Amino acid sequence: MNALSVTPLPWNALKELDEAGFVARLGTVVEYAPWVAATAWSARPFAHWDALYQALALAIHGADTPRQLALLRGHPELAGQEARAGSMTTDSQGEQGRLGLLALDALTVARIETINRRYRERFGYPFVVALRLHTSLASVFLDGEQRMAHDETTELRTALQQVCEVMRGRLANAVTPFPSPAVHTLTSTPSESPS
Repeated sequence: MNALSVTPLPWNALKELDEAGFVARLGTVVEYAPWVAATAWSARPFAHWDALYQALALAIHGADTPRQLALLRGHPELAGQEARAGSMTTDSQGEQGRLGLLALDALTVARIETINRRYRERFGYPFVVALRLHTSLASVFLDGEQRMAHDETTELRTALQQVCEVMRGRLANAVTPFPSPAVHTLTSTPSESPS
């Protein structure tokens, strides 16, 4: 089941899921890594949507390096072999399709293949980028070139954060957000606060 292919689960229904149901429902918010949802399960109950997101992100950032690298290696390359073969997850197809990565001219394909190859040779895993944060392919290309200058430690952190941003978008499609706690300012009064 892919997050984009289902109706978002209401927040109250999410709270009622047992561990198996939780992992079944949220196991796809990170590409081929249901262990992220299984790890986050232990942080329940989640007070709000942001707490759920943070638990999932902590599972990723708190994993050991071999598991983090395996997670990154499970992601498809931009307009790569999986895209050409039509074997990407529904979520990845939607994300890559939004910027036209599934229907490119030969020159653009060659440019992406060069970035993918150089990045993989440098870091050992695919160039993972949260496409929802970009408005154009030019922005994606620039991001790829800039990240190529990172050292391995910096890029691992950056790549994992990009996975978290991809996950944030998928999570928003999988679970109806429950509002985060209101932020009270000096100008709010008790009567203005939500009950």
